[in-house]
Amino acid sequence: MILLRHELGEVLREIRQDQGRTLRDVAASSSVSLGYLSELERGTKEASSELLAAVCGGLGLSLSEVLELVRDRVERVETFGTPVSLPVGPALGAETVSASAA
Repeated sequence: MILLRHELGEVLREIRQDQGRTLRDVAASSSVSLGYLSELERGTKEASSELLAAVCGGLGLSLSEVLELVRDRVERVETFGTPVSLPVGPALGAETVSASAA
């Protein structure tokens, strides 16, 4: 099952690290506590829209840009999680299985 807070946290962490910034720096620029930002990145807290907008602003991105990156991650996870149908031969009957086991 996909948890949106985990995907969001991964996106926020990747953006921050790509910018070469620390949690402390982003927390200060977004006026969000360091501990709360850390919990958001780990996917243990759900962000309100106001808080998420503040973090996005602190990262220098719009909310829509971050949500688009989250959407892309979710889509990728959904694609990987979709079972693939494989061609299978006819099922072996019980007598064939027991005969081959003997």
